[in-house]
Amino acid sequence: MTQSNPALFRLFGFEVRLDPSWLLLALLITWTLAAGLFPASYPDLPHETYWWMGIASAVGIFLSIVFHELSHSLVARRFGLPIKGITLFIFGGVAEMTEEPPSPKSEFLMAIAGPLASFLLAFIFSMAYGLAETSDWHVSILGVMDYLGTVNLMLAIFNLVPAFPLDGGRMLRAGLWHWKKNLTGATRIASQIGSGFGIVLMVLGGLAFFQGNFIGGMWWFLIGLFLRGAATASYGQVIVREVLHGQPIRRFMNPAPVVVPPSITLQQLVDDYIYKHHFKLFPVVEDSKLLGCITTQELKKVPREEWNRRTVGELTTPCSPDNTVSPDTDTAQVLSTMMRPDSLTRRMVVEHGHLKGIVSIKDLREFIALKLELELPR
Repeated sequence: MTQSNPALFRLFGFEVRLDPSWLLLALLITWTLAAGLFPASYPDLPHETYWWMGIASAVGIFLSIVFHELSHSLVARRFGLPIKGITLFIFGGVAEMTEEPPSPKSEFLMAIAGPLASFLLAFIFSMAYGLAETSDWHVSILGVMDYLGTVNLMLAIFNLVPAFPLDGGRMLRAGLWHWKKNLTGATRIASQIGSGFGIVLMVLGGLAFFQGNFIGGMWWFLIGLFLRGAATASYGQVIVREVLHGQPIRRFMNPAPVVVPPSITLQQLVDDYIYKHHFKLFPVVEDSKLLGCITTQELKKVPREEWNRRTVGELTTPCSPDNTVSPDTDTAQVLSTMMRPDSLTRRMVVEHGHLKGIVSIKDLREFIALKLELELPR
C-alpha cells in the first residue's frame, strides 16, 4: 500500500490504485468460485460459464470495495481531510488519510459511511436478483448477483465489528473520544481491542487449519495477523502526530546540510554527491546565496550522454512552497505534506531567503522510532 502503486483511474478526484497483492486475491476468488462454489450451487453448466461467473464476481468485488472506500473518502472530503487515494490490496481496500479526523462526529460519520455503502449494495443486488429471477434471466447471472449481495452483506457486518482499525472500531474510537475528550487515549483502547480481535482470529484460523480447513484457516490467520499489526500501527501514527504537533521543524532539521555549487556538471553531481550521500534533493548554493535545489527527478529527465555537458545550474529549481519550509513550521504539518503523493520527501528549511537546514522523513525516523519504543503497549 505505497504511493508507488500505479493509479488505475480517478473517481470524483480520488486516485484508485491497485496493490499487486490484490491480483493474488482476485485469482484466488475466481478460482475458488469457478472450481468450487458455483459448480456445487449451479450444476450442469458449461465449464466456461463457471469461469466467466468467477471473473464477473471478482470484478464485482473490486467495484464493491471501491464503492465502500469511496464513501469514506467523500465524507472525509466533506470535513476537509486530505485523502491520498484509494488503494486495494489483498485484505480489501483503504482510503489513505494523511491526517486524523478533526472531531468525534467526523470520525463516526466517516466510519459508518463504508458499512452503509456495503449494506446499500447488498440491498441493490438482492433487489436485482429478485427482478432477474422473475424475468427468467440466465442462472449464471442470478448466481453472480446472489453471491455479490451476500459478499457485500458480509463485508458490512464484518466491518461493524468494534475492532480498530475496522470501521466498527473507528466508530468505537469516536465514542470513546467524545467521552474521554482525548484522541490518544481513545485510540489506545480501540487499538487494544482491535489487537485482541486479531489474536482471536489467528487462534480460530489455527484451529480451523488443524481441523482440515486449510484454506479457510490460513485466511483467518492472515486476516487476524493483519488486523493486529494494523491496530498497533494506527496507534503508533496517532502517537507520532501527537508528539510532533506544535514542535517547530527547526528542532528536527539538519543544520549543516550538504550543498552543491551550480557550476559542477551533472556527472559530478552523481559521482561526488548522489552516490556518496544517497540524497534525492540537494540545495544549490553559490557564494552563500541559496539559488534553489536540484533533485534526482530532474536529473532523470536529462539523457546520460549529456551529463558531462550540462551543469547543475541549468536544472536548478527555484525555491517555492513545494521544496521549502519555514523553521517555525509545525512538524506534524510538514510530515503530513511530505507524505502526500508526488511530494518531495526532503525540504529545505529557509528563513528570509537563507538556508537554515534540511529536513526529511528519514531525519524524523530515529526520533519517531524511539518515541514509539517508549509509548506503544507490548
